[in-house]
Amino acid sequence: MASTTAASTQLRLVPAKSHHNAQILFASRRISPEAGRALELLSHAVEYLSDQYVRVSRTFSASDPDVQAIQVLMAANSEVYFDCPVMPTIGERLRTFFGQRTA
Repeated sequence: MASTTAASTQLRLVPAKSHHNAQILFASRRISPEAGRALELLSHAVEYLSDQYVRVSRTFSASDPDVQAIQVLMAANSEVYFDCPVMPTIGERLRTFFGQRTA
């Protein structure tokens, strides 16, 4: 698992290097009300800071503290999302259902 350090906070990022990881990245997730609220708040914060940055700044720099703050919020948003459990597909549920009935 890849990681990055921003503002002395260790953040986990999920790499999309294999077909299996790509399936996990795009899979539906079971998002709890708490995780949903966190995702909503983080998304609004990212949107607000991004809008403010575009209005105020004339240049883009990755070393700019405002850009780093946006990156920290985006990484936190991703972490909350990827910590939510992946929902099984219909095919997986059917295989489980029929596999248990025939065993």
